[in-house]
Amino acid sequence: MAAENYEAAISLIDEAHSQDPNIAIVDGKDVPYELHYAQKMTHYLSLRSPDASPILKVAIRAQHFRRWEIPRDSYPMTKAGYLNWRTFLKKRQADLASAICVDCNFATEETEEMAKLIRKEDLKKNEETQILEDVACLVFLDDQFEAFEKEHDEKKIIDILRKTWGKMSERGHELALAIPMSETSKELIGKALAG
Repeated sequence: MAAENYEAAISLIDEAHSQDPNIAIVDGKDVPYELHYAQKMTHYLSLRSPDASPILKVAIRAQHFRRWEIPRDSYPMTKAGYLNWRTFLKKRQADLASAICVDCNFATEETEEMAKLIRKEDLKKNEETQILEDVACLVFLDDQFEAFEKEHDEKKIIDILRKTWGKMSERGHELALAIPMSETSKELIGKALAG
């Protein structure tokens, strides 16, 4: 069952994350990017929902499970291509993480719930799906936004910030505003929220 076995599932998920050939530099050390991302997700989960269920903890950790195996450029570089890529990844990541949960003796219902969370089903209706979305948005703002900002024009950045903000709960907004950011990033967020 999840309560007894979620740590074993997270350990197996992290083993897979450790195979990511993409590297992030964290405190001067090379860390496989997806392991870094998963650790950031867990960090923000601890702030957003300190009493999170074991099922949510596993879904958070598996949010980008083996994502590096299906790079963005394997789909057309259009909006439709992006959406198709994201849809495929959600299903794939949920399926792969479900296999780990089954191997770790999660109940069928628990495994199905974890998969629904990774697929972000019932966003805005299911509190745990909303928490996962908040956490993913917080990691984007904390860990990916400044790089994103360098690759896109201001109009696109503001549009993405507005969409990101719209997906988040009030508690997510509070945590987002507490993230240390460059003055440029703060200014862009201010513009997005003002419009």
